[in-house]
Parts: sequence; structure tokens; C-alpha cells
Amino acid sequence: MDKSDGCCSTHLIDGDGNFNVAGTDKFMKEVKLAECGLSYAVVAIMGPQSSASEFRSQTTKGIWMARCVGIEPCTLVMDLEGTDGRERGEDDTAFEKQSALFALAVSDIVLINMWCHDIGREQAANKPLLKTVMMRLFSPRKTTMLFVIRDKTRTPLENLEPVLREDIQKIWDSVPKPQAHKETPLSDFFNVEVVALSSYEEKEEHFKEQVASLRQRFFHSIAPGGLAGDRRGVVPASGFSFSAEQIWKVIKENKDLDLPAHKVMVATVRCEEIANEKFSSFIENEDWSQLEETVQSQPVPGFGKKLSSILNICLSEYDSEATYFEEGVRTSKRKQLEDKLLQLVQPAYQFMLGHIRSGTLEKFKEAFDSSLNEGKGFALASRDCTKYFMSKFDESSADVDIDQANWDSSKVRDKLRRDIDAHITAVEAAKLSELTTMYEKKLNEALSGPVEALLDGASDDTWPAIRKLLKRETETAVTGFSSALSGFEMDEVTKDKMLSRLKDHARGIVEAKAQVEAGRVMTRMKDRFSTLFSHDSDSMPRVWTGKEDIRAITKTARSASLKILSVMAAIRLDDTADNIEKTLSLALVDSRAAASTNRGISVDPLASSSWDEVPSSKTLLTPVQCKSLWRQFNTETEYTVSQAIAAQEASRRSNNWLPPPWAIIALAVLGFNEFMTLLRNPLYLGVIFVAFLLMKALWVQLDISGEFRNGALPGILRISTKFLPTIMNLLRKLAEEGQKHANPNADPQRNPPPPANPNADPQRNPPPPANPNADPQRNTPPPANPNADPQRNPSPPAKSSQSGTNNYSDASSSASSEVISSKKGTECSSSSSNDKAQLR
Repeated sequence: MDKSDGCCSTHLIDGDGNFNVAGTDKFMKEVKLAECGLSYAVVAIMGPQSSASEFRSQTTKGIWMARCVGIEPCTLVMDLEGTDGRERGEDDTAFEKQSALFALAVSDIVLINMWCHDIGREQAANKPLLKTVMMRLFSPRKTTMLFVIRDKTRTPLENLEPVLREDIQKIWDSVPKPQAHKETPLSDFFNVEVVALSSYEEKEEHFKEQVASLRQRFFHSIAPGGLAGDRRGVVPASGFSFSAEQIWKVIKENKDLDLPAHKVMVATVRCEEIANEKFSSFIENEDWSQLEETVQSQPVPGFGKKLSSILNICLSEYDSEATYFEEGVRTSKRKQLEDKLLQLVQPAYQFMLGHIRSGTLEKFKEAFDSSLNEGKGFALASRDCTKYFMSKFDESSADVDIDQANWDSSKVRDKLRRDIDAHITAVEAAKLSELTTMYEKKLNEALSGPVEALLDGASDDTWPAIRKLLKRETETAVTGFSSALSGFEMDEVTKDKMLSRLKDHARGIVEAKAQVEAGRVMTRMKDRFSTLFSHDSDSMPRVWTGKEDIRAITKTARSASLKILSVMAAIRLDDTADNIEKTLSLALVDSRAAASTNRGISVDPLASSSWDEVPSSKTLLTPVQCKSLWRQFNTETEYTVSQAIAAQEASRRSNNWLPPPWAIIALAVLGFNEFMTLLRNPLYLGVIFVAFLLMKALWVQLDISGEFRNGALPGILRISTKFLPTIMNLLRKLAEEGQKHANPNADPQRNPPPPANPNADPQRNPPPPANPNADPQRNTPPPANPNADPQRNPSPPAKSSQSGTNNYSDASSSASSEVISSKKGTECSSSSSNDKAQLR
């Protein structure tokens, strides 16, 4: 017994498997174990060699036992020999299994050390050992297995623990059990706990802290909820030595009887080793590595045959090396190897199927589009292409199948079929949308312009014409659309719905256009009024001469404008009669007649938000809106009417030059004496006649009537600026005429008469009718003036009579003849002089 470490210890079982009875009894006396009764716990530590599981300075041989210092209740620790130590070599298998079974049998807690990087490995993680022990131990006593992960890496414990627990569960599930425990779960026999420790060499301080924390878990380990399992069947402390001795004796003597048969055990271990070797060699196989790498990016021709050959070689090598081992174990391990290999190659198989699926889908899309472009019916093209390429997929997937596996490619095939159907559906939707858009566009082109034109020329035939147009264009579009849909072989219900939507779209185009035009009704009404009011029946601009009936013209133009309002008030696509026009006419145009007809009734027919017998959905302009629009229309057209009335009054005033009859009578009565004086003295008459001629010449030259057409004040201002130049021009002409008669031998080339001057500049003195730049108000010849007074613009015969009767003065006669001749269009010299005077 050794006390060098400050605690009692003993070599419980030596390296040869001998139980140290004397040493154990002495140890029990030293630690006073007999006085503990049931208040003690036994902890066994096992694990790989050099895992720092030993508390002694030398390598553990056999099993050592010691008491933990400072831990209550009394806790005994057994340190087992390392499971893979080099001291025993290849013969350590029996002893390590016996010692492990002994530890599980006598201990409350079994602390199993394992390296972090060994998790998942069969041998290093003690899996075969645990499996062997579990096959032997079916005790009512529940033992805690505390797995301590050494030299923990960065991998979180939360990720390591599930893997370890899953491995333990798999071991338990694979262990042959007695009939009574066939369905017994692992938790009925073992509590599994997992902790992790950092590396002692790299993180010494952290390691010590974790060890101290783990040590605390062993305090009061046997208390309810403590680390130890239940205490059923626990041996009193006084009988611990004898109990342990008997358990070891049974295990030692019955190793060939109670432990798995030697042949089965060797076959199990060896077949597992062979299988692991073949699995590792398969992973490192160059052909497999190249095949796996290539298939991830592109399809591999002959994939199934190549992979089947590689798998077959690997399994054949296993069979040849394991042929002499027990058949049941060999077959079982071969099945496990085959499952692992197939699990390894299955992703490559799925990659290959994915390549085939995607390639087949792309080829289908190309062939399908090509068939449609060639004019083949949609439904027929989709059926033929689908059938062909699904058969191509079946052929390609058969080449990928692996001989060793019975995998089904139906899921990938179903996915391909879904992808093809989805593509067909998408193309069908696109084609139908394209067809619908095309026919909707045709309807829009066929209806928008004509409907707008018909509404612009609103009349009684507007809506019948629109209905006829809508019916004709809709039938044409529906016929073409129905023919285009026949290639899709859709059901009649769907087809009818699409045709119905096209009809509704056509109707919607008309209704939308009507709504747009209803928003412009005021502009339409004013244009209609302006056209009819300002132009005559020959579409010529009206000249207000005083003879036109402005009231009648205004009423006619407003009635025509009211027609536009009545046509635009509602949508009439259903050929149902309404009284909108009559209501508007009575309320807005013939209001007096309506009032006389409905005496005693003061209800305004337009004081409503809806029309009789017209639904609100078909109403474009409500009665209230029509009344407001009409009021605005009247306000905006009143100015045009008032301007026409003013022009008519001005025309009447300009054409009425004679004084009123009472003024003429007054002049005749009051001027009788003056008239008799003129008769008694003809000289006065000649003076008056000459003055009349001068005044007439001034009247014509100044164009007084034309100037006063634009108003009195503008006329006076323009005449005042032209008066003095005109007088000077007349005096110059009289002087020239006087010199011509005084010198009859004068050179005619120097003073040619204006009408006979061949050198006259036609650009300076053009005839008035041919001068496009002449002012029509200033230089308009009397015959072209429709408002000229015939009494104020005498005809040419008056000139001859006047000159033949009175020869008072040649100069005066010549000047008068010159002035009067301008009435015939020969006043070029006067006009030229007048222009020069104005320029001065």
C-alpha cells in the first residue's frame, strides 16, 4: 500500500490478473471503509494509454485503487490499465475487457477518458470494448458513465456531445440482449454524462480550473440527484472487499464461457479492421476521386459502369481477406461496409441524375420552342416533346444505375416532369398573354380613333354607329382569337372566359374613350357653337351686315351644342332608350315651354345626381353636372354673341348715311330761301358744285367710312393724321393739271398722264385689286366694298355728265375727273402720293 501522494492506495489487481486480497483488506482498514456503511462511492477511471487518467507517476499495470482526499462521502477511485498500452502488445484484448467489465460491475461511476480527435473512431473511442462489456453486464444496478473529452479543440461541446451519445446508443442497440431486456432502453442501466477538458500543456491554468470544477461534482455524489446512479443492490462497505474479489473471480474464470466466444470476438474485430481498411482504400482510390470530382461539374459518360466496377473491386478484396472468418460476422461486416460505401457514393449518383435532368430539360425547351416556331399546335407540340424527352431521361438514368444499389430514380424523374410541366405552363401563359395583348391592341386601334371621331360629331346616330362599330370589330377579334386558341386544346369553360374577357375589353375601350371625351365636352360644345355661329351654311365666315337673325342663329348653335352634351351624358351601348336629350332640351333651351307645360310644378328636372332609367355605372355626366356645364357654356359664349350684335349695329350705322326723314323735311323748309337764291344766281351753284367735288375727293382719299368702322375715336385720330397730306396732294395735282393746259406744247414725256404712263413703276403704283399689301380699309376700290353707299360712290356716268355740263375751270374739271376715276381703280397716283405723305 502506498501513501506517498498523501492518500491511501493499493494495487487491487496486478498485471497478471491476480486479486490482491491482503492489500485490499489493509486498505479498507486504513480508510475505515467498514464504518461508512452505505455512504461511499466507487469511481473507476479507464481510457487510452497516456491519456493522463493515471494518478500515479508510473504507467498503470492492472488496477490500482485509492481514496480521494477531501471528498465526502468516502469515494474510492480505481485506475484501470490503459486500453491500448504497448506493454501488453497484441495480448491486451482479454485483460482490458475483463478489467472494464469488473469496473462497470463494482463502480457507481465509470469515468472514461478519450481524446477529442478520437471521437467517431471505433478503437480509440473504446467502442468495441464498451460493446463487449454491455453484452455481458445486465445488472439491476444503474451505473453512471462519465465521458471526459481530453484536449478539447475549438469544436463546441454542444456539437461533440450529441455525436458521442448517438454512438453509445448505437452500441446499445446493436448489443444482443436477453429476452427480458429486448426492449429495455439504455437509460435503465446507464446514466451517460459528457464533460470536456482543455489541453494541459497548452492551457494549464484553464485545465486546472476545469479539473477543479469536475472535482466538485464528486462531492455528495450518492445524494439524490448526485452524479452516481441509483444505489439499488449496493454492497455495504464492510463487504466491499469480498464482493470485489468474487466478481473478479467469476469474470476471470468464465472469460471463455460468459464473455463472447473467442471466435466470434476475433471475427468481429478482424472483419471490422478489414472493412475499415477497404473503406479507407476506396476513399483514396484515384479513379473514384477523379470520378467524384468530375461529376460535380459535368456529366460523366458510363458513370454507372465505372462506379460499379470500383465498388466491386473493393468488395471483392474484402471477401478474399475475410473468407476464413466466421460466416455470420463476415457477412454482417460486409453488409456494413457496402452500406457505408453506397452512402459515400450516393451524392455522386445524385449529381449525375441532376446533370441528366437539367440537360434533358434544356433540350426539351429548345425542341419545344422550335416546334412552336414551325407552326405546330401548342398542345400537340407539348405532348410529343414531353413523351420523347421523358423516354430519353429513362434511357440515360438506366446507364447511371449502380449494380450494388437498388436506388430508384423516380423522384428525379418526377421532378423533371414537374419542371417540364411548369415550363409548358409558363410558355402557355406567355403565349396566351401575347395573343390576348395582340388582339386587345387590334381592338384598341380599331375602336379608339373611330369612337373619338363619332363622339366628336355628336348626333342622333352617334351611339347606334358606335354600337355597330363595336359589334363588328368585336366579332372580328373574337373570331380570330378563338381560332388562335384552338391549338391550345383548352376546355370550353376556360376558352369562353378568355373570349368573354376580350369582349369586355372591347367594351371597356369604348367606355374609357367615352369617359375621356366626356371630360372634354366643354371644348367640344364651344367648338360646335363657334363653327355654327361664325360660319354660314356654306362654311364661309359670316359678315354681320345687319340682315342676319342673331337670335335664331344663336339658338341653332346652342341647340347643336346641347346635342353634344346629351350624347356625352351617358354610355348607350345596350340600345336602351332614355329621355336625357328631351330633359336637357326642356330644362336648358326650351325652359319657357317647359314652364308653361308644367304650370304649378317648380321641380328642376336637372336637380338630381342620376338620370331616369340610366344606371350610375353608365352615367358620364350627371344632371347637376350638365346644368353646371351649360351655365358655364352660356357664360363663355355670351361674349361672342355680344360681339356679333355690336358688329351688326356698327354695320347698320356705317350704311345709313342719310339724315332722318324729319331732318330732311326741316332742311327743305328752312333752306327754301337759300335754294331760291342759288337758282337766281348760278355762280353760287358752280361754287357749291366745285366745293362738293373737293369734299367728295377728300372723302374718297381719306376713306372716312372705312376709318370709322373700327370706332369713332380711332377713326378721328387716323383721319387727323391723314388730312393735311391729303390736302397737299390734291393741291399739287391741281397745279400739275393747270400747267398742262397752260402749255399744250409741253413735252409729254416729262408730264405724262398717269393712266397712259408706260414707264410707271408697277411695284409703286399697282392697281388696287392686284396689290396684296394694300390696306383694304384705306385703298379698297368702291365696287369691292360691300358696305359702300351707292349714293356716296357715284358710278362713272356721273363723271361725263358733270364734265359736259360745267366748263367753269379746266383745272377743276381735270382734278375732279382724276378723283372720280379713282373709283374705277385708277387712283394709283393718288395712292402713291398718299403713301409718300404718310411717310413724311
